[in-house]
Amino acid sequence: MNVFRVMSLLAGSLRTEFIFKNLTAREKIYSFFKRYILSSRTMVKFLGQDEAINIDQELFNDYKFSVDQLMELAGLSCAVAIAKCYPICDLKDNNILVFCGPGNNGGDGLVCARHLKLFGYCPSVYYPKRTEKPLYQNLTTQCQAMEIPFLEDTPSAEMLSRNYSLLVDALFGFSFRPPMRTEFVSIVDAIRESGVLLCSVDIPSGWDVEHGAPEAGSLQPDLLISLTAPKKCAQKFRGRFHYLGGRFVPPTLEKKYDLNLPKYPGTEVCVKL
Repeated sequence: MNVFRVMSLLAGSLRTEFIFKNLTAREKIYSFFKRYILSSRTMVKFLGQDEAINIDQELFNDYKFSVDQLMELAGLSCAVAIAKCYPICDLKDNNILVFCGPGNNGGDGLVCARHLKLFGYCPSVYYPKRTEKPLYQNLTTQCQAMEIPFLEDTPSAEMLSRNYSLLVDALFGFSFRPPMRTEFVSIVDAIRESGVLLCSVDIPSGWDVEHGAPEAGSLQPDLLISLTAPKKCAQKFRGRFHYLGGRFVPPTLEKKYDLNLPKYPGTEVCVKL
């Protein structure tokens, strides 16, 4: 190596060491956070609503995935992320309530509930607007076969606070466009007012997919599980845990949309962002 190159590298190393030694503990932590944590977050592409819809359609039409196939993978990744963030031993009890909407996000929630039961949790499901499509009926039957109870009445904030350690919001996904339908407003209000730890699947319900939370009355999840790739609203997420799930994106599709997805370690189905 050129001697001048060696001297330049040494000088840079000494300068860095001098600066680091003269930082306070708080400044060192911030420096580490800024260099490594923030940089890893900004590497991943955050999708707009139209991009997310187009990717979904290409997975179905061009890559021949079926809806139930992707739903199973997505719901499993949600359950695994929840188990990582909230081990049963850390909760006051293992009671979880999963709120399922009428679309694919709700289907992810039903799959998630089934896997949570297999993981040793005690999930219940609130599924207020069911669909007659066979796929969703089958997912419901599978949950019932696992002895997962379905709530009939809209739970109050007080009831949620008293009976559950964690809530899972699988009401609306990336196709949601404000305003929220009237019948769901009271449900979201009860979740928000309960004060119970909240996990949102892909999009916190009620958030604009690109612009984030509304000015007032929005859900603020502790855990956000982005699916396929994070959406633009996830840049406004301020909770403790952000995971990416759905380990099924073909390399050609990732390259086409410049997703720059993180590497999933080992056999993991989700990865922390």
